[in-house]
Amino acid sequence: MSTITSGVNWFEVGTDRPEETGRFYTDLFGWAFGEQGTPEASYRVTEAGPAGSIQGAIRDTGGASPNYAIFYVQVADVADAARRAASAGGKVLVPPRSNDNGLTFAHLADPVGNHFGVYAPPPGA
Repeated sequence: MSTITSGVNWFEVGTDRPEETGRFYTDLFGWAFGEQGTPEASYRVTEAGPAGSIQGAIRDTGGASPNYAIFYVQVADVADAARRAASAGGKVLVPPRSNDNGLTFAHLADPVGNHFGVYAPPPGA
């Protein structure tokens, strides 16, 4: 079994309209977002919320992919989770990869097509 280290604790909303999407979630939930991306690739991360609140971000897709909302589960080994998902009848949509900060992630789908992600923080984080 893939070892879950912190359960579901991150979400990401990909959108071609990040300003409008951010206003929606701010109006609905009171979330505030701080920019952590670049002018070419906006990535707006939720600022600290109530204790126990899930954290997440709005990513500007620039229209390069369909809009989406996804939750992430923190695991000990992303490659192992991807292999296990595939062997259990799911699909690997985005194979394991690391970002510039060393965080490793993958996008998966369950057997009926529900999209979700798994990730592991950088070593030593």
